[in-house]
Amino acid sequence: MATLNTTEDQAAREAADWFAQLNNRRISAGALEAFHDWRRVPANDAAYGRMEAIWEIGEQLKGDPIVARAAAKAHARGAWRRRWRAWLRTWALPLGGLAIAGAAAIYLTGFGQGQLYQTKIGEQRLVTLEDGTRVRLDTDSRLRVRLRKDERDLELLKGQAFFEVAHDRTRPFIVTADGAKVRALGTRFDVRLSDGQAKVTLVEGSVEVTHGSADARKVWRLAPGQTLSPSAPQPRIAAVDVAAATSWTSGQVVFHATPLSEAVAEVNRYSRTKVVLDAPAVAAAPVNGKFDAGDTQAFVAAVSDLFELTADPAQGGEIRLKPKI
Repeated sequence: MATLNTTEDQAAREAADWFAQLNNRRISAGALEAFHDWRRVPANDAAYGRMEAIWEIGEQLKGDPIVARAAAKAHARGAWRRRWRAWLRTWALPLGGLAIAGAAAIYLTGFGQGQLYQTKIGEQRLVTLEDGTRVRLDTDSRLRVRLRKDERDLELLKGQAFFEVAHDRTRPFIVTADGAKVRALGTRFDVRLSDGQAKVTLVEGSVEVTHGSADARKVWRLAPGQTLSPSAPQPRIAAVDVAAATSWTSGQVVFHATPLSEAVAEVNRYSRTKVVLDAPAVAAAPVNGKFDAGDTQAFVAAVSDLFELTADPAQGGEIRLKPKI
């Protein structure tokens, strides 16, 4: 039977400790920097890779009837919570440069017949609703949830959310954003609000998107790998790179020929330290690459080198990118 050496064992233990810290309380900027430094060590990064693989296997087995029966028995014996806590200390999600905020980082407030879930800048949260649906909230997001007997009604008020919908034909699952309604059953999709406009990306299953008043309503049906902005001046269904579009769920931002100005705006979503692009000549230049969400310094260093820019600190803690003289 294979055993871990001292270095690997220590990396695994430290990874579990980081997971517990990041998921059970708000984490300071200093601690986040320490986490980034820790993960830059190859052995530590490899430990997270192994944990990611185990986590994915666990997700795939979640619906297995044998696993479900074993979990039910453990719960009946009162041992489930103790085993879950022990398991969490052993395996962790890959976080990249973005902290997965703990219970203190998300606010659940009574809102009418439902609840309001909220994350702050640089925070991300995975929420499991009462019906078993899993929702991952991205940085600076707000989601209102109302679960009724005949319908599951959610409204994305700000930011971005990824939905893994629990199958229930008796209760339609509807997400409202910017006047658009996304109706789904047993599917996985992403909804993002940007500049007041909703964008829907389907990963798995099917969704029906409606927009407009009753007398001028438009309806679209998406297939996996398609995206739609229903309130755009000329809305149309388009193909999308799903891995890139949903990379934020694993703590990363991915750019494929993205204009530099748009890449800067995306990076700014995950940090209070804002980047200001003061180089009009390269604003439309394409950017390709993968970055840890929240690791502003890595992004600044990369684009500065690529486009021959200087990064100067500006008033208010901003970083201003300007052409080299």
